[in-house]
Amino acid sequence: MASAIRPQSRIFLIASLLSFALFWGDALRAQEAAKLPDYVIEKFGKPPKVPEGPFSKELQSVVRVAFIESMAKSTWGRDQITALGEIVKSKDPRIAWLITDLMRFASTHHLHVALANAASNLLGIKPPQENHWGIVTDHLIAWDIPAPPDYLQAKRAIFTTFVTGWDKIFVEGDIDWRHVSWGGVLIDDRPYDTTDQLCNCIPAADNPKVSSAKDATWLKDSDIVFGIGINGEYRAYPRRIMEVREMVNDTLGGRHLGIPYCTLCGSAQAYFTDQLPEGIQRPVLRTSGLLIRSNKVMYDVNTYSVFDTFLGKAVTGPLVEKKLQLKQASVVTTDWGTWKKAHPETTVLIEALALGRDFDFRNGRDANGPIFPVGDVDPRLPVHEDIIGVITASGKPIAFQRSKAFVALKKGDKITFENVRLQLDAGGIRAVDADGSDLGSHQAFWFAWSQFHPQTELWPG
Repeated sequence: MASAIRPQSRIFLIASLLSFALFWGDALRAQEAAKLPDYVIEKFGKPPKVPEGPFSKELQSVVRVAFIESMAKSTWGRDQITALGEIVKSKDPRIAWLITDLMRFASTHHLHVALANAASNLLGIKPPQENHWGIVTDHLIAWDIPAPPDYLQAKRAIFTTFVTGWDKIFVEGDIDWRHVSWGGVLIDDRPYDTTDQLCNCIPAADNPKVSSAKDATWLKDSDIVFGIGINGEYRAYPRRIMEVREMVNDTLGGRHLGIPYCTLCGSAQAYFTDQLPEGIQRPVLRTSGLLIRSNKVMYDVNTYSVFDTFLGKAVTGPLVEKKLQLKQASVVTTDWGTWKKAHPETTVLIEALALGRDFDFRNGRDANGPIFPVGDVDPRLPVHEDIIGVITASGKPIAFQRSKAFVALKKGDKITFENVRLQLDAGGIRAVDADGSDLGSHQAFWFAWSQFHPQTELWPG
């Protein structure tokens, strides 16, 4: 005959079980936190407990209703509201990734706030009162919350509902789809050399028209340009034009180039798009309208292969199967007056390519820090500190703090790291090898360089 448990004993047992559960909940949270750098915990707090494995059938069903059926029906109604409530009850922080994906396209402020509150509940953070999407996403990135099961399928359903042309973009590959977000613009999917046609996108420029330095009377000496020299031929790409175009496919010094400029990262880069392995057609680079941690996502319009813009590596599509890695040429960030004095034979893109616009995102829109989520940032430098970045012969990334490097070089000091040597060039800085050959360096904001090169060395240390 079973013996009854006295009321006092039941109370003690329940209290013990609750204490045990709380203890292990705290222990698991502490275990998750132990994987993160101290500066992440200091800024974002301790991460929530994250379950492993597939969803239950019930949770799988409500996730489908909320994120796939809502896209198929282009509606957010009672069924979705009920599903969101069940999702919150699950206390599975992984689903917050899908909620933030949907937040980016929420059609009403009420829905945006409801989604933000649900995601905040799952993450155990105080619901933000402003910048809802940015704050929630920053926590997800900083805590490295895993993606939910079948994440790409649901994310693809959300994104391709709103922008046609992305169906070929959202495919499996060597890319962390958690970090991909919408930049607020549409894809530029115009074929090669049709960039005179208007588009509702950030319009790349193919084979841009150029003029001599003497004829470029529209440029002030103080205007910022991105200077490139290939095989003794020099060309200036004015920032005013690059902030409108963000992508140029050009030929210089007998070499084909793809030149992306990420306004958000303060980074212009130049990739050789010729002399590629047999069977690979020249990639024609375009802006996808997507971002990864506030860095533009570029792709090849011929194959729809996505590239890591910062690394020049194909990460999806036919070109990742061929393991295509583009080589870089150096880009020197300087002012027009100094560049044309150092290289009087230079050509420069014509004013018409600016399409009548005159932006200065660096000193305007982006002046107070990244406007899109970036998550945690290596605290060794301020987020918008300019660095000169390059990869050494051993494969090690190294960033040189530009302000200090420029002063040191002007004084005649030598700056070296492994095989890398910095030198002044037309008012800017480039990295060269011991024999003076170009190493493909470029200037960028610290937050961007350190994100894509998390193991980077920093000069001065």
